[in-house]
Amino acid sequence: MSQDQGRVVQRTSVVGERYAAAVARYFEAWNAREEGALGEAVEAAFGVEVTYTDPLADVAGQDGLVAVIGGAHAQFPGYVFRQVGEVDGHHDIARFGWELVSVADGAAPVAGFDVVRLGEDGRIRSVLGFLDRVPGV
Repeated sequence: MSQDQGRVVQRTSVVGERYAAAVARYFEAWNAREEGALGEAVEAAFGVEVTYTDPLADVAGQDGLVAVIGGAHAQFPGYVFRQVGEVDGHHDIARFGWELVSVADGAAPVAGFDVVRLGEDGRIRSVLGFLDRVPGV
C-alpha cells in the first residue's frame, strides 16, 4: 500500500468514527425515557436548530424533537430503537437503518432508515427519516 493509500484509509476510518459517534448519540436520545434525560440526550446529539422530517412529523428545534421522541415512546411503550447495519456516510451526511424493537419479545413492528447532516461540532443538524415497515392499521 502506498503512503497516499494509507492516508486515505486512515482518513476514512476517522470520518467513519465521526458518523458512528453521531449515530450512537442519536440512538441514546431516541432511547432516553425520563424527561430530563431525554432533553439532555437530545442536546448532546442534535444541534439547537435541528430539523426533523419523516412521514409522520416535521419539526424544528430541540424542543420539537423532544416532543416527537416523547410521542413515539407514548405510542410504543416497552420498545427501544436499535440500529440495523452499518452507518454509511460521506462529507457531512450519513445514513443508517433502524428498528423499533419490543423489549418483551423482540418483535420489531417498525423499521426505517434516516439520512442525517452533521454540523461542524459533530451534532446532527438535520434528519430526513423514511419508514420501511409500519404496523397495519
